[in-house]
Amino acid sequence: MSQISFLIFLISLCIFGGIMIRDPRTLWSGAAFFQTMLCFMLFLFFLISQYYEWLASHDVWIGVLAVLVIMAICVMLAFPGLLILVFLVEGIKMIKHEGIKLPNLLSVLFSVLLLGYLTIWPTIGALEKKTFGTKLYTIISICVAYVLSLMAIYSFSAILNLIHWRKKRKADYIVVLGAGLLGERVTPLLAARIEKGMELLRHNPDAALIMSGGQGTGEDMPESVAMAKYAIEKGVDERRIILEQKSASTKENLLFSKELMEKPDPKIIVVTTAYHVFRALILAKKLGIKCSGFGSKTKWYFTLNALLREFAGYLQLTWKRHALIVGVMALAVIV
Repeated sequence: MSQISFLIFLISLCIFGGIMIRDPRTLWSGAAFFQTMLCFMLFLFFLISQYYEWLASHDVWIGVLAVLVIMAICVMLAFPGLLILVFLVEGIKMIKHEGIKLPNLLSVLFSVLLLGYLTIWPTIGALEKKTFGTKLYTIISICVAYVLSLMAIYSFSAILNLIHWRKKRKADYIVVLGAGLLGERVTPLLAARIEKGMELLRHNPDAALIMSGGQGTGEDMPESVAMAKYAIEKGVDERRIILEQKSASTKENLLFSKELMEKPDPKIIVVTTAYHVFRALILAKKLGIKCSGFGSKTKWYFTLNALLREFAGYLQLTWKRHALIVGVMALAVIV
């Protein structure tokens, strides 16, 4: 069985590698990674089973395996509680630093709802005995489990799309997405994006830097103008900067920036905040724009809250597909 499980692991690894090489801008990248890890653990299980007698004669190895198994079980049991605690603590930090607004409450709401789902919801299921109520309870449970699984795969995929082994990519254009101004000044979040774009520009000497962003409410100038001014003050050659001044959304950032590109079949890098990269790449794929994404860092409490918002944005983009899947599962329960 160890040989068969190793073959299955190799096949899964090849599928994962193929997705990452061809186009990682899909949830299949996260799903394939998760599947590959499961296949690897299955291979380890059969490998240990095959050599159990040899291991049993070596107390040191048995001790090491016992410790690893105990650690793995402890992590699995503690993970939901740690997840709830992290989102709650960081959510409180978010409210403390950014104020009480509905978008800033997402981390706290998620931790409370997850706690209720893991503690109160099973109790409700144990009390429900009626046929209709049981089916309704089952359907809701399946929907919640599906959304949580989808969120986990989304997170895996987002992380994988942030991993780059090299910054020198022979890029033709580096598109920095706007993120709002304070009058005429760039915000710290936007400054981090510009700094990442400038860093990539140094590694790609033939690339042009496209500053993308129009003038929004409460802004004294187009975002792209303020972004260019910031970059020039930091030493970037003005001749390497292109301004896109019409966009008011991520979709428009990508579309209008693409219109300014003169090179045929250009190699494009999109720069935005780390938590926003994956959704921007999914949008670019839907628009037929081939690109890779690099993310700038921001505060951890802000990242967690924004990740939930980004996932909600992804669901808004793809709700028909997932509504169909949930509908099929609900129909199966009813039938």
